[in-house]
Amino acid sequence: MQTSTRRGNMRFVSYCLLLLVVVLGVACSNGDGARRVSNDPPRPHVDLNDGDVATDILKVFGRPATDPSFLGCETGAYPPTNTLPPPDEYLINLDLPPEYRWVQVAEEKGMLVSAMLNNLKNYTLSLFGGELFSYVDALMPLLGRTLPPPFRDEMRGMSEISGIPFGELVLYNVFYELFTVCTSILAQDTANDLLFHARNLDFGLFLGWDAKNQTWLTTEFLRPLVIKLTFTRGNRTIFQSVNFAGYIGILTGLKKDAFSLTINERFNIKGGFFGVLEWILGKKDIKWLGFLTREVMENATSYEEAKALLTKSALLAPAYYILGGVRPGQACVITRGQRKADVLSLGLGNGGGQKNSSSNWYLVQTNYDHWKEPPFWDDRRKPAITCMDKFGPKEVGFSSLYNVLSTRPVFNKLTTYTALMQVATGEMEIYIKDCHSPCWPW
Repeated sequence: MQTSTRRGNMRFVSYCLLLLVVVLGVACSNGDGARRVSNDPPRPHVDLNDGDVATDILKVFGRPATDPSFLGCETGAYPPTNTLPPPDEYLINLDLPPEYRWVQVAEEKGMLVSAMLNNLKNYTLSLFGGELFSYVDALMPLLGRTLPPPFRDEMRGMSEISGIPFGELVLYNVFYELFTVCTSILAQDTANDLLFHARNLDFGLFLGWDAKNQTWLTTEFLRPLVIKLTFTRGNRTIFQSVNFAGYIGILTGLKKDAFSLTINERFNIKGGFFGVLEWILGKKDIKWLGFLTREVMENATSYEEAKALLTKSALLAPAYYILGGVRPGQACVITRGQRKADVLSLGLGNGGGQKNSSSNWYLVQTNYDHWKEPPFWDDRRKPAITCMDKFGPKEVGFSSLYNVLSTRPVFNKLTTYTALMQVATGEMEIYIKDCHSPCWPW
């Protein structure tokens, strides 16, 4: 009996490790020499180059016009005149059974989500042949069944309506736990004591570089998936968010008269991969990042309540939570480990403790700890701080924040959208963006 139990446990652990390899394999695939999967939906207007991806990127880096050094602040970018069409808007009725909440999104965006997933399939062929996604379809549903309600049921309903395999939708949602590269800003208008929250969401790093069009292929697939959601309960708006269609967590959210919230990825060697493995092996006291923010947006009623939940909950992966409120000074960056938290609040002097800043009316967060210098090859913090200092607290608003987030390299080839939020008024503006060359790849 003990031998049988031991073998069963070993088999389960083997499946868990294989599942982790699947996630790592998709994540690490760079698409060199990728082949097209038969019967895939058409790709966007981009072509693959069969050369080495690092060489292709270095070719772009080598051009003087794409030098990553800061070249000055944008001053006339707002209101934008050359952005892509605005995102489609949808209502998510929380009074409905979970399986039926995303029906319209699944019906109208399912083909685009499928195309994005087929893009990932193309990029894993070169490393694993056609077997990797057969493992995804076989093993990811096992992970999906362990996810907490209502998220598991929402994904299952979306799968049934769109025809996308459940395991692939699980993978799609797991990806955003691990690979979101962003810039978020909280700024207080000192004249009127209004707090503004803005962010760029960058995604697609190393998931296929298209040398001909000088773009990240996955990023190209994601821009048409940007949507604006209004979550309702009892015929009342609970909160708004910006999502990629098919993703059911929250990366950018606004709750009028309460708080605003964004997530930035925190790079860490003990990152989300280890957390996923812990979850698979039965450690269920940890929270998925996007699911926690969804719970906070749905249930928290104040800035302080949201702050407590984001600070104290055990997490699957390290992250930065950027949280804004209604009253003056209600703004902070919560740097999270899986169980520990550092809270950087607005108004502490010396840029709230940020390196390279002498201001106390704003906070800038990219993907690096605020007490450390960002690496020279990915320094979006200093340009953002330089531009915030240039505009000053008297000019805080959607215009100045959009200009800062349109300054290169804060705005780069990975940028999918810019969101502007004001909690007191409930205003949210979303702009889908495409950084045309010359533009830094990240």
